[in-house]
Amino acid sequence: MDQISKPTPSAHVIRLMVLETDLPHPDTYSARGSFGRIVHEHFTKAGLAHHPPLGVETDQVFVVTERGGRLPTVQDFDCFDGLLITGSIYDAHGNNDWILQLLDLLRTLWIERPDFHFLGVCFGHQLLARLLGGTVGPAPSRDWELGHSRIDLTPVGQRLFRTCEAFVYLHQMHQDQVVEMPSAATAGSLLSPDTEVACWGRSEHTPVQGLYIANRLFTSQAHLAFDEDMVKRQIQIRVDGGGIKDLEHADRAAETAHLEHDGVEVAKAIMRLFVYDDDGMGYPRV
Repeated sequence: MDQISKPTPSAHVIRLMVLETDLPHPDTYSARGSFGRIVHEHFTKAGLAHHPPLGVETDQVFVVTERGGRLPTVQDFDCFDGLLITGSIYDAHGNNDWILQLLDLLRTLWIERPDFHFLGVCFGHQLLARLLGGTVGPAPSRDWELGHSRIDLTPVGQRLFRTCEAFVYLHQMHQDQVVEMPSAATAGSLLSPDTEVACWGRSEHTPVQGLYIANRLFTSQAHLAFDEDMVKRQIQIRVDGGGIKDLEHADRAAETAHLEHDGVEVAKAIMRLFVYDDDGMGYPRV
């Protein structure tokens, strides 16, 4: 197990804007705060576990305008190194006004800030794939990937996570997925023709568990920061809302909520994207 150390005054600090695309369960909010706060705490923990330690500063904005949120301006990102788009109950392939406006904002940022980093989790993963011309939609099986799940790593994933293991475990909470990966060809002017868009992991349910572009983009279909209570509450929200109809599947997934997962290791790899990302990291996990 990694030994947690305190960041030194000279530690590299990553400045991250969290775009909240949903609200947590009220009990989760009472216990842990907004999704932006949960992201901050998780990446702080990952930064302390990294060698050398990395610091993180975050701000957050709730962007669902139809529920009282607001879309930031391009200038609002001037003091930040990157952004992270959270998970959401909304469909990333939907055409809600706020989703289309967010895509326009992301496209402008991508063009005007070639130094900027783009991160996405679940909905955020799918939305960034859509931005780059990928196809997002329901899983062909129409079922859900829920709870503690094994993700088989590609060679890129092993390098990113600095591991010789063939897999990681993370919590899942989705029916939609990236059906067709984006590429330099689908992204048009957003990517140069020689840009590689890599997949770092896959599962039986979801062939594209995460996307990676060196020094630019890192996404994860699975959730990095969910704890046991969050998993159970988020499943219940979707059961109560009628999204999850297979109650036995939901119950089985909830029973895995206590299992340990690799969310800190994934967050450490994401933080390296900002500091010394090289896609050639054949080192043991640190």
